[in-house]
Amino acid sequence: MLLVMDIGNTNVVIGCIEGEQIYFIERMSTDRKRTELEYAISIKNVLEIYDIQGENIEGAIISSVVPQITEVVRSATQKLIHKSPKVVGPGLKTGLNIMMDQPAQLGSDLVVDAVAAMAEHPVPLIIIDMGTATTVSVVNNKRSYIGGMIIPGIRTATDSLVSNAAQLQQISFDLPKKLIGSNTIDCMKSGALYGSAASLDGLIERIEEELGEPCTTIATGGLSECVVPLCKKKIIVDNDLLMKGLQIIYNKNR
Repeated sequence: MLLVMDIGNTNVVIGCIEGEQIYFIERMSTDRKRTELEYAISIKNVLEIYDIQGENIEGAIISSVVPQITEVVRSATQKLIHKSPKVVGPGLKTGLNIMMDQPAQLGSDLVVDAVAAMAEHPVPLIIIDMGTATTVSVVNNKRSYIGGMIIPGIRTATDSLVSNAAQLQQISFDLPKKLIGSNTIDCMKSGALYGSAASLDGLIERIEEELGEPCTTIATGGLSECVVPLCKKKIIVDNDLLMKGLQIIYNKNR
């Protein structure tokens, strides 16, 4: 059994996977002030909920876009399972050919998503990850990662709007009854969800135009299930993408 973790700006995603079986996926808040022991206790509590003992875990792998706590979480995990976790980054084989100006700047979560998508879907690929930021990654027909886009995430953009507009308030992201809102809350929901869907449709169309061929499009991340049904383009939702990618990279580096 493999313990996998993705440290994001908002949440730390944690899960266990063995072969094709995913035992669980959970989220903890990312807190830069927590100590190694506090993270170890939180991880231990999650494992105990699912009746998983440290000795049953053969190894661990971590991807992170929050360098300040990567080592803290790595040490906390090692304290629990008594094995040194692998960390996605320089020195770890991924099998991904990154054709960017500065490959080292590519977020490890995007690398992991691309590795998983390439293993299951035909290229060229568009991979959309909807988190604190909405990231769009493009893999061409030669299986090379050529770049993408970074867009403010739906919640990030909405929080910014609310903080700068006195008469607007926080909203949930359940679907409004109709596209054209008839009250402030529904107008905000419609703008956030349908606006994001229209943005993705437009970006997919423009990427395919630039590549000169149709692409397989995969979406993952917390809000993908809310937005993708509103898109006109065909998009495959796979919220296990990150876990599967981490497992592939771990196996490449056994």
